[in-house]
Amino acid sequence: MKGKLMLGTMLATSFTVGAAEHSLHWGYEGQESPEHWGKLSPDFSLCETGKNQSPVNIQGALKTHHSKPLLTFQQGKQQIINIGHTIQINVSEGNTLRLDDDTFTLQQFHFHTPSENEIDGKQFPLEGHFVYKDKEGSLVVLALMFKEGKANPQLAKAWQQMPAKVDQAAILTQPVDIYALLPENIGVYRFSGSLTTPPCSEGVTWMVLEQPVTASAEQIRQFRSILQHANNRPVQPLNGRVIIN
Repeated sequence: MKGKLMLGTMLATSFTVGAAEHSLHWGYEGQESPEHWGKLSPDFSLCETGKNQSPVNIQGALKTHHSKPLLTFQQGKQQIINIGHTIQINVSEGNTLRLDDDTFTLQQFHFHTPSENEIDGKQFPLEGHFVYKDKEGSLVVLALMFKEGKANPQLAKAWQQMPAKVDQAAILTQPVDIYALLPENIGVYRFSGSLTTPPCSEGVTWMVLEQPVTASAEQIRQFRSILQHANNRPVQPLNGRVIIN
């Protein structure tokens, strides 16, 4: 029991991308909505002035022969937590992404409805963000689109314990098999961007999976009913950035 409590504490304090302190209020509605983020705090100024912001509309991607991400997953303990702005799943060690001779470790994954990124102007009903970090603190976000269709068995494992109240958390009795959650084709669109939540820090490598997976209408509705509002930042200007795939 003591070991489980220690694990829960460790996971609860895992890196949370873009999650500002509770004292700095921001949100998705009214005066705290995305169009106001840059004025809510000096720490959030990049949300308004940044030139490499995320999310984006992915179109006209340049075909290149760059290295593809090498993903390694290890089933372990997972904690699901309602952080107010999203539902987040913190993970234990052993999940890595190898990219350009650098190794990044998965910190957590979370969801947005509707999707933040768009592909050729198409918005999806749900998007998952897998947040990786290397030893120097550099970030990679692997984004997965969900289209409406068959129920997703991996989402079902998490959704059955989805906390209804902010700051509620639980250790998943059935951890999500991330490898099974991802599509067979790991082709990605790649670009330089930012966090999609305050403080909107730039220098984040984004990789959006080309192939979506399915989630049922009920699963999408269930997620949105917990948050009670959309939690997506609108697409941002590319400002000359090149998207490759």
